Amino acid sequence: MSPSSIVIGYTATPAGADALALGVRLARGLGMRLDLVVVLPAEGTRNAAVPPERAYVDHIRRQAQEWLRTASATIPDDIERMGHVRFGDSFAAGLIAAAEEFDARLIVVGAAGTSAFGRHRLGSVASDLVHSSPIPVALATAGSAEDVDLALPITRVSAAIGTREGSDVLLEEAVAFTRASGGSLRLISLVPFDTPAGLDTAAITLVRNSHGGDVLAQAREALPAGVEATVERATGDSVEDAVAHLPWEPGEIVLVGSSRLAQPRRLFLGSTAAKMLHELPVPMIVVPRTRGTGKA
Repeated sequence: MSPSSIVIGYTATPAGADALALGVRLARGLGMRLDLVVVLPAEGTRNAAVPPERAYVDHIRRQAQEWLRTASATIPDDIERMGHVRFGDSFAAGLIAAAEEFDARLIVVGAAGTSAFGRHRLGSVASDLVHSSPIPVALATAGSAEDVDLALPITRVSAAIGTREGSDVLLEEAVAFTRASGGSLRLISLVPFDTPAGLDTAAITLVRNSHGGDVLAQAREALPAGVEATVERATGDSVEDAVAHLPWEPGEIVLVGSSRLAQPRRLFLGSTAAKMLHELPVPMIVVPRTRGTGKA
């Protein structure tokens, strides 16, 4: 599974600690290295009428480096890591630039500070990333740093399969994660919640009972030789209801694809995935709907 870098969007906050905890688990489970990145405002984003003094810039850089040293000291010795201070027009833009520089496989960020424990809520950085990144973005649940055993393996990879463009790329990514982690693979049908707006109840029921099974069967048949998967249809009155009633393992990660609104090789978190986040108790990885040049 190449490239082998995971970029962590780090801040000295609970969200930064949650991102670090997830990053450590993913690095160990997938056999990758960690690049911890703190992004500071670029000079062009500061008040041009009051140019920053060099002493101040040096001070915040030293502070960021100290945060990185402190964070790095908490990472188990068996995981390769490096800290980086970058400047950018925004935190998200700085992370994307760093991830492209390091040929990263993933960008990891934490949940917003107002998230319920063990759940997701997108903060401004995560929101920017899932609507613009050319690289898959992993979203940590709130409280991961306090509640998750860093040695917990990736026991299962679940892929939320729908009918939109990009499902083939999502399936390939899920297989790659499964092979790298040694966990099992589960395919979840979200077809009933992936249908065009305006369908009546009878039409949605028909899709749920027929086409949903077809999509899962086709996805299963598309798996490479030697890769097995369980299949499960998400049922419920809503996306949130379906996610709440699905069984989840503590060591699980979920992969979802970008919506049809995404530009090629970019993310755009769709409405179904956004609703999943409200109830999902495990990390989510959002995958671009088309593969970038040179990406695995």
